[in-house]
Amino acid sequence: MRSRFIAAASAAIILFALSCFDQQLDRSAPTAPLAAKGGAKLKSISVTPSASSVNIGQSVQLTATATPGSVSPTYVWTSSNRSVATVTQSGLVSGVGVGSATITAGASGVSGAATVTVVDPSADPVLVGAGDIASCTSSGDEATAKLLDGIPGTVFTLGDNAYESGTTTEYNNCYGPSWGRHKARTQPTPGNHEYNTANASGYYGYFGGLAGDPTKGYYSYTLGQWHVIVLNSNSDCGAISCAAGSAQEQWLRADLAAHPTTCTLAYWHHPRFNSGAEHGNDLNVAPLWQALYDFHADVILNGHEHVYERFAPQNPSGVADAAGIRQFTVGTGGKSHYPLGAIQPNSEIQNATTYGVLKLTLHASSYDWQFIPVAGASFTDSGTGSCH
Repeated sequence: MRSRFIAAASAAIILFALSCFDQQLDRSAPTAPLAAKGGAKLKSISVTPSASSVNIGQSVQLTATATPGSVSPTYVWTSSNRSVATVTQSGLVSGVGVGSATITAGASGVSGAATVTVVDPSADPVLVGAGDIASCTSSGDEATAKLLDGIPGTVFTLGDNAYESGTTTEYNNCYGPSWGRHKARTQPTPGNHEYNTANASGYYGYFGGLAGDPTKGYYSYTLGQWHVIVLNSNSDCGAISCAAGSAQEQWLRADLAAHPTTCTLAYWHHPRFNSGAEHGNDLNVAPLWQALYDFHADVILNGHEHVYERFAPQNPSGVADAAGIRQFTVGTGGKSHYPLGAIQPNSEIQNATTYGVLKLTLHASSYDWQFIPVAGASFTDSGTGSCH
């Protein structure tokens, strides 16, 4: 009897020990990351706003959102450059120094990111950009977008921003992942490819109020001591015309008359003067040039031709004029390159092989320009001009 009792007791002890061992294994076994109700797992993290600008010494609140929504992770926030911006573990970003930083929210091996640009409000403003930019079949826009990552200021686009037709899908999938991360600080203009989609609805839908009235596409804004005018040169789109006496030309003259004491810069897609072999000079925009010249404008920026070109100050007839307007063609945003043709009078420099952006530093009565090439390229151009 005693032996059977001892055997039974021993068996019970062994079973109890095995049960405890199994429970210990269960407690120590790894679990799927961030399993939630119904067994949901973290798939992605988005950070909003995806791009923002903040002054030195000020802050902006970022928000991380998990997918699926039933997951509630604890995020780890980091900054790619703490000398530019710092971030707390609640996503509050503080501007430290001029530049751009990538702010990342991560959890369980998944992350999302946003770009924060820090500016010095006491410094002269910077205007930077290009035209003829994004295509899902080219990596050129990725390279030029990396330049923007390190240049604070207002971003301009010179049209043909999303190839081939400026559709909503092309803006979201081709432009969005590169230049789109700077959308919050962008003042765009449309090109002819935008109007391959009826009424350029992809362009206006993507940029919203940043693009102005969608029935017009032209608007103006103030940047430091400068007045900046954005025009729509797509005369073939129906409602818009560049002709003398048109609604746009009359609006332009009224806008110029309302800002008589500032330095003036204007930009749109099609260049009046052009040494590129693909398109050449565009006479349709001559009335816009004339109005700007009549009111002593200083700088014009264009795209369309996939080259970089700088002209000396000239009048609307293409005659050198110290009191004229300096035109830059900056069709170097990343889509492709076009060859040069016959070099036009007053053209001071041309390049048809380099992607890059034009950076303009706008002083109270002058400006500095610098063409900045993508990594690995050597062509550049720089100088200084005075306002009239």
